[in-house]
Parts: sequence; structure tokens; C-alpha cells
Amino acid sequence: MCSIWRHRVIRAFVNCLLMKKLKIAVRKWRMMRLFRKRDDSSLTRQTSIDPVPSTSGTPAHISRPPVDLLQLEPDEGQKLREQHLRQYAFFQLRIHLKRGQNLIAMDKNGLLSGTSDPYVKFKAAGRLLHKSRIVYRDLNPVWDECFTVPIEDPFQPVQLKVFDYDWGLQDDFMGSCHLDLTALELGRSQDLVLCLRDPNKPVQDLGEIVLNVTLYPKSQEDKEAYLLKNTRLSDVNKRLKAQIWSSVVTIVLVEAKNLPAMDLDSRSSDPYCKFRLGNEKYKSKVVWKTLHPSWLEQFDLHLYDDQEQILEVTVWDKDKQTKDDFLGRCTIDLSILEREKTHNIWQDLEDGNGQIFLLLTISGTTQSETITDLASYRENPRDVEIIERRYAWHRLNETTSGVGWLCVKVYGAKGLAAADLGGKSDPFCVLELGNARLQTHTEYKTLTPNWMKIFTFTVKDISSILELTVYDEDHDHKVEFLGKLAVPLLNIRNGEKRWFALKDKKMRARAKGNYPQILLEMSVIWNPLKGAIRVVNPKEPKYMHQEAKFKRQLFIRNVMRLKAIIMWFIEVGKILQDCFEWESRIRSFIGLLAWLAFCYNYQMWMLPFLLLTFFARNWLIYRLTGGNPLLLPVDDDDLLAEEDDEEEVDKEEKKSLKERLQAIQEVTQTVQNAIGYVASLGEAVKNLMNFTVPYLSYIAIIMLMGAMFVLYLIPLRYLLMAWGINKFTRKILRPHTIPNNEVIDLLSRVPDDETLLDIRELKPQPPGDNRRDARKKKAA
Repeated sequence: MCSIWRHRVIRAFVNCLLMKKLKIAVRKWRMMRLFRKRDDSSLTRQTSIDPVPSTSGTPAHISRPPVDLLQLEPDEGQKLREQHLRQYAFFQLRIHLKRGQNLIAMDKNGLLSGTSDPYVKFKAAGRLLHKSRIVYRDLNPVWDECFTVPIEDPFQPVQLKVFDYDWGLQDDFMGSCHLDLTALELGRSQDLVLCLRDPNKPVQDLGEIVLNVTLYPKSQEDKEAYLLKNTRLSDVNKRLKAQIWSSVVTIVLVEAKNLPAMDLDSRSSDPYCKFRLGNEKYKSKVVWKTLHPSWLEQFDLHLYDDQEQILEVTVWDKDKQTKDDFLGRCTIDLSILEREKTHNIWQDLEDGNGQIFLLLTISGTTQSETITDLASYRENPRDVEIIERRYAWHRLNETTSGVGWLCVKVYGAKGLAAADLGGKSDPFCVLELGNARLQTHTEYKTLTPNWMKIFTFTVKDISSILELTVYDEDHDHKVEFLGKLAVPLLNIRNGEKRWFALKDKKMRARAKGNYPQILLEMSVIWNPLKGAIRVVNPKEPKYMHQEAKFKRQLFIRNVMRLKAIIMWFIEVGKILQDCFEWESRIRSFIGLLAWLAFCYNYQMWMLPFLLLTFFARNWLIYRLTGGNPLLLPVDDDDLLAEEDDEEEVDKEEKKSLKERLQAIQEVTQTVQNAIGYVASLGEAVKNLMNFTVPYLSYIAIIMLMGAMFVLYLIPLRYLLMAWGINKFTRKILRPHTIPNNEVIDLLSRVPDDETLLDIRELKPQPPGDNRRDARKKKAA
């Protein structure tokens, strides 16, 4: 028995050795076939594929070290491939994302049940390489996108993640897969089908991603040339070409009305707009299921001297299954529009129905000797006299639009932050007054631009705030923020030329740079009576004003603002409660006598009189202190230091407070904004009585005095009857009037504490720096 078992063990051992040799032979044969295939394809590669040309002038080629494959061990094949990849300092990966197949449906409720809105993210080593566009309502999306990305470490796999886009909520994860770059043949285009997987759903079929990939090897010279080409320092020629444009056309796409219904089932459409000006194009977002879309999108196009100045606008209905439907078109001749002025344009759509509303401004001209060129501008005193007569206080029946005229001279800036790698910036300045938006030209490669521009605005509301923002123009006309300034029109000192400090985005601290400042001279001429009538009428909405999203810090700040107002009422209540409790007998007795006397002699006209006493007290304080200290220049020490904007994080992969509160996101946003509105209203009442804006406080005093005399002369019952008749007959007698509340409209013009912080000025330069500069000049 022992001999039999011994023979069996020996036989099994021999079989194992034979199988191992067979596997080694198969591996050697496969390696020989692989390299023989490469040798055959190297002669025909130029015709079979279209590789990326080498920037060094020589075609990219693939070299192989001489190796005897028959002497390779099983693991030496992988080692040889790794050594072969490490010969190259740089790779370029070209990916053609074709389509997705049989993706999982994430929208399982509502009208869109059984669909998804997929998009794909490509990542390598935690860095986002590319994000595809969103294909709406499709489980077999066709992206058809091509892009090329640099690869320094081919041993790091490229991760593909597919998400379902959800508006306003967390995007749903639909699966992921990996692309192993070491398995690709260098320089050869390969079609791949990658299956999506989810670790939480290991057995579920999530669909496939179809793509074509090519990995091109590059030398060290190619790497240096590629990096040089993509740095901002090498974009000089490209930016010089950008200076050829003569003007910037700023367009705000507001809304459309009465569009035709193309979806017969829902009797609605999914409209979007396309704009074309010369060779530049813009496509707006899609507004789903409506015939009256509101886009509120702002974008810039550029005018060239040698092109036709016709803006083409087409409106389309988005369809997923078939070709998009045409809804209408219109053309706007830009050559007949006045420059440096914002035009409100309602345009009827041709070849269709409906109208489209947009704001259009032509500014930012690069040509000299234009109407905005301050160097060639000569002020004519007669022109100023004509404007002053036009807006004289007694001319209430003038047909001129607005209540006044604003002139802003933008000389230049200094101390700006360097936005480019070379330590320079390409700054330009944007001026906004309500919905009017003008801008200067771009000064290239400087931190001390000299724009020398003069702009004029028609003032529609004297309580408005002029906003000036300085941007850095990046390649492809993208911008980076450099600084901002907010100036209330009522605070402007006519003809005063001085430096203004620029603030950061949050308007609480100084902007980055070497004490960035802008040199301005402003003048405003306005009719005080027309201005008073305007501030008690509805305020013109700003179309590009975006509602604040929910933020924990903003929510807490609004709660604290509301708490300060509530605490004031609590303190008043405590005083009254002390009187009721007779803790101080003298104060309680005096309070009782005052209450009895007030109730016995009270008339309705006394209520405005009591409010006037508060105004009288605060007016005395205002006159004695010489103005509101909140508007005086302050040092940086008085401002809260706030960090820069947080870096953008991947919301689909990192847990956050917003993700945990996504179920009540809309509710918290509404509560936050409601608290902010109540706090702003309370602060506006306080600031109105504190003479923060004396002009508005005087208007309130006149209104209260008028109300006091009316209530004194006319019994309350008759006033209530007149009020009821006015409310019931308004729709019949004046059907087109806008219902309003004069008191609320007046309070909407009074700045709250947050606005006061925004408009509070910084000293252009600390006193220590002035003394240092004086010492330097003296030493020189």
C-alpha cells in the first residue's frame, strides 16, 4: 500500500511540473506574438491611426529595448512593460467618449419616472480630468465628446464615475469603472466597453460606457513644450489677437413670452436660445415645461471692425428623442444702437410666435478718440448748464427718463493683485447702476492700468448704489476677480477726484494686492422732487440679482441680526413689566398717570407726532456729531478678517452639512431669506430714524407731518371709507397701476446694516505708508 501511494504522489508531482512548463511556454508564445504584432504595425502606423504630432518637430515613436523573450520568467513580462513605460517622461491620453448603454434609471418618481440625466467624470489620482455634458432623460446617452489630457504617471488608473444630475439636490451615483493605462498599446487607437459597478450593489447590472482611447508617449522636450504652451506666459500672442475686437457686447437674456407649444401632451415647450455674432456663439440653458421662460443669463460677445454687426437670435425647443424644434428667430442690427448705453429690447420672433426680452450694452471699446475717451474729452460748461436746467426741481413734467444724470470718470488703478504667473494682470473695470452695465477696455500686462474713460448713466432711482468691479481678463475671455467698490449716489461729492480702496468679494475686507485703489471722479445732477416721488414707488428689480443659497454662516448671521431687533422689544417689555410689578413705586406711579392721560386725550394724529419726536431726538444727535460715523473711513483693524472663497469640492463624494440637510434644503433657504428680510426691514426703520441717509429721513418727516395734519383734520372713519373705496375701485378705474405700499417702498431705499458695511470706505493707504513715502521722497 505504501508503494502504491508513493507512486501516486510522484505521478502527481510530475504532472504539476509539466503543467507549469506548459503555462510558461504559453506565456512566452503570447509575448512573442505581442512584440511581433508591434513590429508589423510600426510600418503602417502612420496610415492606420492619426497620432498627436510631437511639438519638437519629430514624430512620436515607440522604442523597445532588445530582449530575448525565451529567457523571461513569468513576472518579467510585466516588469519589462513597466520599464518600457518608464522610458517616457510624459504621455498624452486622447479619449473619445461615445455613449452609454443600458444605464440604470434613477428618477423613479413623478413624470420622469424610469429615466436618468447622466454625465461622466474622469479622474486620475484624485484630480478631475474632464466632466462631460449632461444628457437629459436618456438611459442610452450619446455624448460624442473628444478631449486630450496630459498623463505623467501611467500606472495610476483613470477612474470613470457616472452620476445622475438632480436639480438643487445631491446628484445620484450610477456606477464607476477603471481604465488601466498599462494595458493600452502605445500610439494605437482602441475601442473599449467598460462595465459600470457599484460596491453597494455588486450583483446589479448598471450598464456600460463605450469609448475610444489612445495613449501617446512623449519625450522630455515634448513635455516642456506642452507645459510652455499651456501657461499664461505663452498666451501673449493669443491675447494680442484678442485686442483686435473693437467693443464688447454684453447681453442679459431675461425672458420670453407667448412661445408656441411644441409638446402636444403637456401643451408646453422646453425653450433655449442660440446667439451668433460673427464667429462667436452662445447657447443658453434649457428651461423645461414652460411657454414663458425666464433665463436671467449674462454673457459677452465681441465686435470686430471687419465683421457684419448683426446679432442673430434663434429660439429652439429641446427634444430628446428627435431633432430640436424651431420656435422663432430675430436679428438685431448693432450698428444703429447707441454705444455706452444699456438698451431694453423686446423683440418679436420671426417665423414663429412670441417675444424675447434682453438687455444689450455695447461698451469696452479699444479705439481712441471715442465718446468715452477721457484723454480727448473737453468739458463744456454749457452742456452742464443744460443738464442742470433739465433736472431743475420745478420741472416735474419733463419727458426725460429718470430723475437725474450721473457722470463717472475712471482714470486708473494701482496696487492690483497679480493674477498671471508672470506677476502681472490684464485688468478692466465694470460699472453697474441697476440694470445698466458699462465697462472699460482691457489694459494688458500691468498692475497700474490707465483706462482714462468717462461714462454717463441715466439715474432712475437716486437711492441706487453704483458698483465698480475690477476683473482680470483671462484667455478665452474668462475673468478673475480683483476688487470691488460700492458707492451710493447720495454720497457722491460732485467733481471730487480721489482714490477709493477696493474690497474683496464679500465687501468686508480689503482686496488682495498692495493696497489696491481706483482713481475716480463722479458727479450727479438730479431733481429732488422727482427723486422723492420715485422712492415711494416700486423699486425696479435687478435682473441679474441671484437669490442667496443656503449657507450655515449666512443663516446664523441673519438669526443674530433678527435677535438684536427682538432683544430691543424684550427690553421695552421688561420696562413695562417692571412698571406693572411696582418694583419702583415712583416710576410705576408716573407710568400710570401717563397712561391714563394718554388714553383720555389720545387722538390719531398723535401717533405720527410720537414718531416725529424720535426723529427730532436723532436729528439733534446727527447734527451734533456731524454725520453718521458708519460712513466715515475706517482702518483695516475695524474689519473682520475673512478667508478667501473655499476651494470647490466634489459634492458627490464628500459628506457635508448641505448633504445631510438636503431633505429640508428649500425650507431652510426660505427661512434664512425670510429672516434676512425681516432683519433688513427692522434695520431700515432704525437707519431711517438715525438719519443714515438724510434725504430719505427728510422725506419720511414730510410724510409723517402730512399724515399728522390729515389725521387731525379728517376723522378716522372718513379716511377708512376713502381707503376702502380706493382699494375696491382701483382695478376698475386704473387697471394697469401696480399696487404698492409707499412706506415699504420708502424703507426699501434705506440701507440696512449689511449694506452700510458694503459701502463703508477704507483708507486708500494707511497713514504709516504715507509717512514712509514722504521719507523716501525726502531721502531721494
